[in-house]
Amino acid sequence: MLRLLSIANFATIERLELDLGRGFTVLAGETGAGKSIILDALGLLLGGRADSGVVRTGAQLARVEGIFLIGKELRQRLAAALGDEDLGISDGELILAREVNPDGRNACRVDGRIVPLRLLSLIGERLVDIHGQGQHLSLLRAGEHIHILDGYAGAASLRGQLAEELQRLSSVRRSLAELRTGERERARQLDLLRYQAGEIDEAQLQPGEDAELARELGVLSNVERLLGLAEQAYAALNGDHAQGASATDLLSKAAADVGLLESMDPALGEARETAELLASQAVELARSLRHYRDSLEYSPERLREIEERLNVIAALKRKYGGSVEEVLAYGQQATVEMERLAHGEEETEELAAREAAHLEQAGALAGRLSMERQEAAGRLAAEVEQELAELAMEGARLEVRVEQRESDAGLPVGPSDAAPRGPGGGDGSVRHLGFDSTGVDRVEFVVAPNRGEPLRPLAKIASGGEVSRLMLALKSILSAADEVPTLVFDEIDAGIGGRVATVVGRKLWGLTRGHQVVCVTHVPQIACLADHHVSVAKSVSGARTVTSAAAVTGGDRVQAVHEMLGAAGEASRQNAREMLDQASEWKGLQSM
Repeated sequence: MLRLLSIANFATIERLELDLGRGFTVLAGETGAGKSIILDALGLLLGGRADSGVVRTGAQLARVEGIFLIGKELRQRLAAALGDEDLGISDGELILAREVNPDGRNACRVDGRIVPLRLLSLIGERLVDIHGQGQHLSLLRAGEHIHILDGYAGAASLRGQLAEELQRLSSVRRSLAELRTGERERARQLDLLRYQAGEIDEAQLQPGEDAELARELGVLSNVERLLGLAEQAYAALNGDHAQGASATDLLSKAAADVGLLESMDPALGEARETAELLASQAVELARSLRHYRDSLEYSPERLREIEERLNVIAALKRKYGGSVEEVLAYGQQATVEMERLAHGEEETEELAAREAAHLEQAGALAGRLSMERQEAAGRLAAEVEQELAELAMEGARLEVRVEQRESDAGLPVGPSDAAPRGPGGGDGSVRHLGFDSTGVDRVEFVVAPNRGEPLRPLAKIASGGEVSRLMLALKSILSAADEVPTLVFDEIDAGIGGRVATVVGRKLWGLTRGHQVVCVTHVPQIACLADHHVSVAKSVSGARTVTSAAAVTGGDRVQAVHEMLGAAGEASRQNAREMLDQASEWKGLQSM
């Protein structure tokens, strides 16, 4: 509910705060006092059109702020509506704010965070429904009519099932469309992958092969130099030297001498072991060098073979990866992708079968939902007309039109013996009907406010009072299913008085069982039924016109209703007192 509405520098309002409570609140005052300005400010807060002309002359900006109390269920509905736009709304208080500058620029805030206007509007229309002249009048939006009818029909569960089935159908159709539109591209890609995988497979690469070939190429390219160095090293270790002994001979003699030293000084045991080890290693090194020298052989054929192989590997690496391992991985992936593409036809057939199954299931659900709507449409129209008769619109007629359109790509909907007016063909045939997430129906309320007038869309009804009373009738019927917590009515008392005004007031108060209700009124019969009475007045302060509002309580309510009756004298005052007492007594009986 709306707990506090704060308005600053908006038209004739310099500063105004409305502390609103639960139940039924009336805004009363003389014509031109500024009641509509308060509703205009509220409409701006909820995402309405911003006009720089609303900024009070001399002010830097106009600001409207509202503090709303929200519970868990409303928070969840807001989160679902916002989707990916996570604003972190929590249970408790939610603060909306809107600022307008004289140059037309405006800023929207939710809990202090600047948000786009569309988000403010998305949140606002789920918090407050304004019925009257304002642009927030949900009843004038034909797209809302299907939701109103579904709420009356209790079709939320069936509609949810249909929405889920349509999501599955949409997913399958997207996949199927991608497959079908990509047939030529898939064939081209399959040919390319076959060539690539075949080229890699034909090369018979081995992991690390390029590094080993590069090493062997280095050896063959430098075989003469390697032979010379190997021979030179071997000779130094174990060759015949005219000028002295070889390294192995010298190390062997050193080991023998250290052994003699150890026999005289046992402390040299470790030195003797080291000397023997060095001598042994020198012999082993010489043997390895001789083996390496003997293995070296220059082969032009092998050199050419290695160079050709490395060229093949280099070409593959340029195409498919920076190493042999990456080339092999690419080949494996290409094989997997080929298998997937090769099974494209099977996948297409499978998806087509799934599409047909989802179409059939969605068509059955949409048909059931359409029949429930058409059955409920007549009942809703009859109940609304009865309510309108009680609201001084005896000749008004309402028709809830539920229509479908043919579409080759639509849902297959069959006939039903239980509902002759169902969406299936009258001759027992299946019709293919266009659809969206709500089903195959387009719902619109058309009304003739006065006897003898043709049925017309609600948006073309000139009288705001008639629309407000129609919405009151609908709200009275649908109050249990209506999820918007705050309802605001303007012009609902146009052209009524006496007994009918009392009926209107009682219906408004009855809506408070599930809503906070605010009503702008000039009629005392409605005002006396209010739980909270706010008097809106216009005055002149410092040569400037100022609109103000004040709560009327206690004995002041008698005076306020007395003034609304428009008669002077004690008799009128007594009449006002009796009207308030009767209203209080009636409300007490309803609460028992």
